[in-house]
Formats: sequence, C-alpha cells, structure tokens
Amino acid sequence: MSKILASVDQRTKLVGENRLELLMFRLGSRQIFAINVFKVKEVIPVPAMNKMPGSHHNLRGVTNYRGKSVPIIDLAQAIGIRKRQPDKSDLNVIITEYNRSVQGFLIGEVMNIVNTSWGDILPPPSSAGRNNYLTAITHNEEEGVREIVEIVDVEKVLAEIIFYDVQISEELLEDEVTEQLKGHKVLIVDDSSTARAQIRDTLKQLDLEILECRDGLQALNLLKSWADEGKKVTDEILMMFTDAEMPEMDGYRLTAEVRADPRMSDLFITLNTSLSGSFNNAMVEKVGCDKFISKFQPDLLVVAAQERMRQKINGG
Repeated sequence: MSKILASVDQRTKLVGENRLELLMFRLGSRQIFAINVFKVKEVIPVPAMNKMPGSHHNLRGVTNYRGKSVPIIDLAQAIGIRKRQPDKSDLNVIITEYNRSVQGFLIGEVMNIVNTSWGDILPPPSSAGRNNYLTAITHNEEEGVREIVEIVDVEKVLAEIIFYDVQISEELLEDEVTEQLKGHKVLIVDDSSTARAQIRDTLKQLDLEILECRDGLQALNLLKSWADEGKKVTDEILMMFTDAEMPEMDGYRLTAEVRADPRMSDLFITLNTSLSGSFNNAMVEKVGCDKFISKFQPDLLVVAAQERMRQKINGG
C-alpha cells in the first residue's frame, strides 16, 4: 500500500487543473467508496488501539501514530453501511488530515487510485435524501464492468463526532464594521452540506443573508446569470466563500473563471477548505483568491467578511 501512496505529494499538480485522484476502497460490502487522495497521509494495517470509555459509538479507539494520539473511526458504522464480518486481513486504516486535524478511518479492502476530472464527479442523486453521507458520485470501469463509486462526506462524519463551535469572539462582534455587514448577501459554495451549515451558522450571527451553491459550476452559472441580466455581481453579493474540492468544477477553477470575466473579476473570493498547508497558499496566489482559510475557524470567517466590508466602505 505504501507504493500506491508513494507519489501522493507529486499528484498535487492535478489540483487546480480541475482534476483529482481518488483512493477507492470497500467497507465490507460490494459497494465502492472513495476519498480524495490529497487528504490521505498514509494507509496502514489496523494498529493496536486503546478503547476510550464514554467515547462516541463510531470511535473504535485511539492509536499512537508517529508520536501522536490519533482517533480511529469505524467508517462503515459511521455512514450506516451493513457489512459482512470481514477477514482481518481485509481491514486497513486510512490516516487522513481534515480541518487541521489528523484521524484514521477503519475501512475494508483498498482497491486502487484513479485519476479523474471534477467534470466526471456528480452530485448525489436526489433519491439519496438529505441524510446520506455522500458529497458526490462517480463511476469506475474495470474489465468492462461499470460501477458507481460513492465519495464520502468526511466532514459530515467528523461533525457527528467532533463538536464544532460556531461562537464568534466578542471583540469581533463589537467591531464597528460588523454593524455595516447587516443585510449584505454572501455566497457559500461547498459540496458538503455540513460545511455549508457551519459557515451559514457562523455568518448569520452577523445578520448576513446567505446564498448557497453545492459546486463550482452551479456558482459560476449563478454569477454569470446576474452579469447576463446586466446586474453588477458585487452589488448582488458582498463576497464569496468557496471550497477547493467540489463536483463538476473545483474552487480553483471557479476562481480562475471569475477572474477571467471582466463583468465579475473584482468579486472578493475567500477559499475556505479542509486542505491546508503552503500548497494552498501557492494556489490562492496562482488563481487570484483574496484570502485563504483552512476549515473550520469561525473567527477567521468573520475577519474575512470584515476585511471585505472595510474594502467596500473605502470604495473598493
């Protein structure tokens, strides 16, 4: 498995080209699941774990990973998959980094890594309902057999285990520019309903009106529709918060498309993503985002909105 992931660091060039690579696996059933390779640090055999009395029922235990205590989450149980009793040799743990934290997910058989385009990643079907744990679906074809691949909404899984506080610091609420934000509209673009809810619940405390899109293409079409009607996009919304990884069009491509259209090129865009590190800072500069925030940091969301409001007050 280490060979499969040996070149993960070299794959980051795909991000921003509206492409991604998916690590595909099973959860003790025939269904294929996937997560973005860019979130994966390593795939390891099931390690020794210490049970934590009183912990969440989806938490298998805590293990020592490279000198740090890391929680191990039973992914099949977390997303409600009925599984056969797997052979222990089929079990693996994916070590991931989301929202500035490291955690492991207990899974079954690891299959392979596929290189695909965000254009081939589709939103979950409406029949999946609101309580599903998917951000998207795609297809995998091997030996002439075409199968559906379900991309897991890891942020939703984590939000059910980890408490995310949306409380805003008093000093930010008392800032005089905060009063000026009331009634302005903000566009949130994210494929995770959980992530959208976290941002929405934070910004509504400022009496901002929230518009939502579930992917970059949907957001771009909305912005273009305003421009086509002769509306000034920056009059319609104060700013846009966008995730990096989304079906049909990622946040980097969305930003690049906005910057390339003179009718909306001055829109204030904040990239808000569970991906972190210097790579994102470089991508922000490359595509022209105004700000980068790694999830989930309520105060920084507010700071971004205040920064944009000050810019607007000063004629920007």
